[in-house]
Amino acid sequence: MTVDDLKKLNKDKKLVRKLSQQYDAFLASDVVIRQIPRILGPGLNKAGKFPTAITHSDSLVQKVEEIKSTIKFQAKKTICLAVAVGNVNMTTDELAANINLSVNFLVSLLKKNWQNVRALYVKSTMGKPQRLY
Repeated sequence: MTVDDLKKLNKDKKLVRKLSQQYDAFLASDVVIRQIPRILGPGLNKAGKFPTAITHSDSLVQKVEEIKSTIKFQAKKTICLAVAVGNVNMTTDELAANINLSVNFLVSLLKKNWQNVRALYVKSTMGKPQRLY
């Protein structure tokens, strides 16, 4: 969408919410990113889908693949956290690498690192949970 298309939404909360629900992620150039809060208001940010910056030198396909393979850890007031780390099409080595990477990243986000982790489970959709830690 161009900046003019975004201006047509006219900070209408329903239209911005509809736009954010329509897509999984957004990409925008540096110039447009600065204008988005003024044009659309806080709707995209509240939905957790604020656009990712992209420059002319970046490969668009590579940036899209990077966004597809990125997960967000979001802990609110609950003490349990569930995150998708794999796909049915992945090999066991790819799954192990994903699990290892995501667990280490999650632990690095915590204040006392491993001291705040009581247990870690890996569960497939139809299988029994397997305790890792």
